[in-house]
Amino acid sequence: MSTYKLVCPHCGGVLRIRTSVGQHIFLRTAYLQCCTVACGATFRGQFEITHEMSPSGMPNPTVQLPVAPQSVRRESMRKDDETQMDLLDLENAS
Repeated sequence: MSTYKLVCPHCGGVLRIRTSVGQHIFLRTAYLQCCTVACGATFRGQFEITHEMSPSGMPNPTVQLPVAPQSVRRESMRKDDETQMDLLDLENAS
């Protein structure tokens, strides 16, 4: 299971989600708190599902999302520290 890492913009510490409220099937409002005791900042943020990266094996006919562009889907599969050349990029360049 992956964990989404949120960073406090003030001190750089870890933010935790204290609570969240569903606004819509694609939108959730979260209330966040910095875990650094000396900082203690609190925030409100939103998480939104904007595009479909790959199709569902159990599609809900009421869900209508645009498919992400190929460049976005490809970039999502790269690791942050990846330095190896991508053969797909070479193919598209020619």
